[in-house]
Amino acid sequence: MKYHLAQINIAHGKAGMDSALMQGFVDRLDEINALADGSPGFVWRLRGDDGSDATTIQAFDDPLLLVNMSVWEDLASLKQYVYKSVHVELIRDREAWFNKMIEAHQALWWVPEGHIPSVAEGKEKLEQLQQNGPGSVAFSFAKPAPYPLK
Repeated sequence: MKYHLAQINIAHGKAGMDSALMQGFVDRLDEINALADGSPGFVWRLRGDDGSDATTIQAFDDPLLLVNMSVWEDLASLKQYVYKSVHVELIRDREAWFNKMIEAHQALWWVPEGHIPSVAEGKEKLEQLQQNGPGSVAFSFAKPAPYPLK
């Protein structure tokens, strides 16, 4: 069986997406999402009901807590997109738009090729990582789990 890499990340906005404070982030969403869509190894990303970005999805009680999910062919492809493309500019500037998170805010896990994870599944993996640390069920860039051999 072949596997792909799923990821969830959350961010706590300093204000609503329609605020002036968040405008710099909002203005980059189309560009960054298009970059992901065209990146080698990209498989899927979470989208709102209107087909755009995931910022319209309220996965948590707190409306300022944003969720993003995607699936990639492998860890190397995701790392390339996150850290070696224009996307890194948003990471660098995130303090302007998002509050610092104390707990893990990103989780990675292996999924069978063709599986599209639900938001509930992503939240479970993030909670697993927060409660138990990295392992085979959910892991991080810093401590990745090996590709499944099953």
